[in-house]
Amino acid sequence: KISNNWFYWLVNLSSAIVFVSISYIQQSVAKNLGFLIPFVSVLMALITIHMTRSEMIYQPPEGNCLLTVWGIVANALKLCLIKCRYFSGNVTNWLDHAKENYGGQYSESQVESTKSLVRLFPLFAFQIIYRMCVMQIPSGYYLQTMNSNLNLNGFFLPIAAMNVISIIPSLILVPFLECLNTCLFSAKTSGWPITVCTVVGHTSATLSVMVAGFFELRRKHFPVVEQTLSGKDLLVSSMPCVHLAPQYIFLGVAEALVAPSCSFVIFKFTPGRIRGIALHVSTLFSGAGCMMGAFLVQVVYTASQGDWFPNVLNEGKLERFYFFLASLMMINTLGFWFISQRFNTLQQDDNEGFRGSLLQEQLLQHEKSLKFYDSILDCPSFLSPVETLL
Repeated sequence: KISNNWFYWLVNLSSAIVFVSISYIQQSVAKNLGFLIPFVSVLMALITIHMTRSEMIYQPPEGNCLLTVWGIVANALKLCLIKCRYFSGNVTNWLDHAKENYGGQYSESQVESTKSLVRLFPLFAFQIIYRMCVMQIPSGYYLQTMNSNLNLNGFFLPIAAMNVISIIPSLILVPFLECLNTCLFSAKTSGWPITVCTVVGHTSATLSVMVAGFFELRRKHFPVVEQTLSGKDLLVSSMPCVHLAPQYIFLGVAEALVAPSCSFVIFKFTPGRIRGIALHVSTLFSGAGCMMGAFLVQVVYTASQGDWFPNVLNEGKLERFYFFLASLMMINTLGFWFISQRFNTLQQDDNEGFRGSLLQEQLLQHEKSLKFYDSILDCPSFLSPVETLL
């Protein structure tokens, strides 16, 4: 848990430095240089990772976990179709059909690991709409900032620098939450503080989108001024762009609470052999949320004929899109709160079921080992009579 929190803190600190430096270079030095620096940095990072790949792998992989997971799911579905009428009486979970004890092809521990991953799918699914709200920073919030007054007492503020406002809550909250977890909650504490952090984060994201809608209404009441942006003269609202800071702050608070909490749930309730797959699935659902956000914008644009997500912001009603997204996020938050209680019992189920099954499998392995060594001791061609007596 500690490493997860500080990992996100370091990521956000690096992001803040990058946003400030790249924005300053693009505005004051050279615009194209701002694109060249990230490209060279990523290329050097990939080369470095490839060169040190052998040193970073501290444990050799044991088979292909992804293929094992898909194999367990496919084998369980196949046996479910074959033994459909016996499903409710023989097993308590449909994945149990893949176990060797029930005619499957996989061991007890492999199936139990896959079950722990499947139990987290509701958590992943409820992150889709949340990611749609987070993606408003480079889309809707960007448009609002671009159509606001960027001139602050003679200094022309880069639009990308507004992202730093959403990073500041993470830099402040992560150390505070880490100290709070260390002082108040031990490692044996149940999962409710984590689920509460996630619910609070989703609520903060809902407030961010709602506040963005209200500030969009307020922005239109300011008189229009002319502003030069990227060599083009635009008519924008005279409202200072710093007035949009609350919506960035709420979304930053949401990200500071949700991202480490989801990672902590994955690390806590999944065994080590499948933890990497769980993180990849979580990333897959986050990407699905970004794609669904783009799809929602296109649907809203088409359905409203460009009114809810307009080409010219002052001529449309972007606030309606924000209120619609806030209502979706509110329903998503209530749904997650309803199913979050199941994560409180995951640790108990893991202790009683999964660890018990692992213990049984370890005992079977020890039994096989004893039989193996016993067969060696009985073979005179390998050992001398004195060694056999020993």
